[in-house]
Amino acid sequence: METKLIGSSSPHIRGDETTQSLMLDVIIALVPAMAASVFYFGFNAVVLILASVISAVVTEYLCQRFMNRPITITDLSAVVTGILLAFNLPAEAPWWLAVMGSAFAIAIVKQIFGGLGFNFLNPALAARAFLMASWSSHMTGGMIDPITDAVSSATPLSILKGTASGQLPTLWDMFIGRIPGVIGETSTILLLIGGIYLIYRGTIKWIIPVFYIGTVAVIALITDASTLPYHILGGGLILGAFFMATDYATSPITDKGKVIFAVGAGILTMVIRKVGGYPEGVSYSILLMNILTPMIDKYVRPHVFGVATGGKKNEK
Repeated sequence: METKLIGSSSPHIRGDETTQSLMLDVIIALVPAMAASVFYFGFNAVVLILASVISAVVTEYLCQRFMNRPITITDLSAVVTGILLAFNLPAEAPWWLAVMGSAFAIAIVKQIFGGLGFNFLNPALAARAFLMASWSSHMTGGMIDPITDAVSSATPLSILKGTASGQLPTLWDMFIGRIPGVIGETSTILLLIGGIYLIYRGTIKWIIPVFYIGTVAVIALITDASTLPYHILGGGLILGAFFMATDYATSPITDKGKVIFAVGAGILTMVIRKVGGYPEGVSYSILLMNILTPMIDKYVRPHVFGVATGGKKNEK
């Protein structure tokens, strides 16, 4: 990431990156996992991704026209929201569910608060929570097993928690994505490749993914080491850690704040998985930490030299 030192009023350091270039990096990083979703889940995945993306872009355009704001659909942020929402849907979900979710994500979570950068919740995850509350049967009952091509609700985490019956998959099947689950979270190896690409490009920092996954791993080792692979590979942790917890608008600014955010998300994820009523806790843990982000930023903001407590300048 190239930066330039500008000899003028702040900001003094500026980069060449635009919102469009950053979002394009995210889309490129998601392409391998998107291809895997089509390979494993077929035409259903294509329909959900297209319905979600088109709905997100159209909703953003209509909201901005109605609110007399500049049209920014070319910045690709709505496209990213649409893809991430589709990645959080089961393959058997109806197409209208993707449309409803994307419209909610853009209109209610993003645009009503002022647009990109002003939303305090991750739009895709907030929309997923909305869909879970409104149409839970569609969100939990339409998982397809890529091996048998049969509809199943027995994901690795639900089997582990005891809320579904079945045989736990092998580590290899979890790693390459041959497990039931929502369409975008199953192929761990391809999500990791995409995440590493974003870190290499400087689009995201390594702090949140590493501390988030690390916290989950430590708690799994302490509570029951045999479950560690399933907590890391068998749910939405990799997708959430690299692609949703790192959202610029809803995560802390400072490195220290990012550590607090990630550790908190990891703890909440494991609390929900272990003692909550739902086998997966990634979405809700990130949303809860999104709400706490302003407070984290407030208490870990860097000290401004030459300014005393209360905002008054130090006097000699």
